[in-house]
Amino acid sequence: MADFHSGNVQANGIDFHYLEMGTGPLVLCLHGFPDNALTYRFLLPALAEAGFHGVAPFMRGYTPTGKPRDGRYQSVLLAQDAVALIPALGADKAFVVGHDWGALATYGAAALAPERVHKVVTLAAAHPGTLLGAMATNYDMIKGGWHAYFFQMPFAELAVAANDYEFLERWWRDASPEYDLPREVIESVKATFRQPGVVTAALNYYRHTFHPANRDPALAVLQEKVATVPTPVPALAFHGTKDRPGRLPAFERMDQFFAKGVEKVVLPGTGHFLHLERPAEVNTKIVEFLSLG
Repeated sequence: MADFHSGNVQANGIDFHYLEMGTGPLVLCLHGFPDNALTYRFLLPALAEAGFHGVAPFMRGYTPTGKPRDGRYQSVLLAQDAVALIPALGADKAFVVGHDWGALATYGAAALAPERVHKVVTLAAAHPGTLLGAMATNYDMIKGGWHAYFFQMPFAELAVAANDYEFLERWWRDASPEYDLPREVIESVKATFRQPGVVTAALNYYRHTFHPANRDPALAVLQEKVATVPTPVPALAFHGTKDRPGRLPAFERMDQFFAKGVEKVVLPGTGHFLHLERPAEVNTKIVEFLSLG
């Protein structure tokens, strides 16, 4: 594995721990569930070699990043975190890359502060304008996203942690069925989730975003904005054909939610963790997209 530099920075009231490589224009890389910043173990070196400053923070609640004092985790706050991290890391603007929940934060950051974002790249997540509606009405999407509903249950923490976090490994294998999951990858994820409070924090992303009773009413206007405003900057989006059921159709129908267009890349045979399954292909495309214009 590459030799990453690590650091800490305060942003949006949280102490963020991050991995970084390279110098040049900032590329903020945001991970999803169930994962950590090392999901960008291949992308950060590629960005550094291409003349970018790649930074991958552990998202709010994912140790060693701190937890918010108010205990809030709904998706608009992830977007605000991303926006706040850009100046905190010494940049006026950044390219933003996101996978899974990190992708929702990426879409949201561009909606909230387009003046801070050059371009966005998303991995394995349609724009919330199509994704969230499909989760409520599409049978295949409901089936494929069963965990989002299960995590509303008060015993979900017990299920995730049982048998040395077997849930996490099986989730990865279901989400990327043709990926030969390396032990070091899943053990890194398990190590993160073994840290106190991380499981509850990760599940609260789902609880606070998808369950209306758990949302902060003071964030209602901004939450609506990050869920519905067309992405106002150039976008590149990836999806795999072997990702969970229902997700690819939402991805294919999302063009209306991009004010400056979106280049969509569908990778046959890849699942949810496509950036780890086909890193050379994904990284090359990302670097080309960021380097143009």
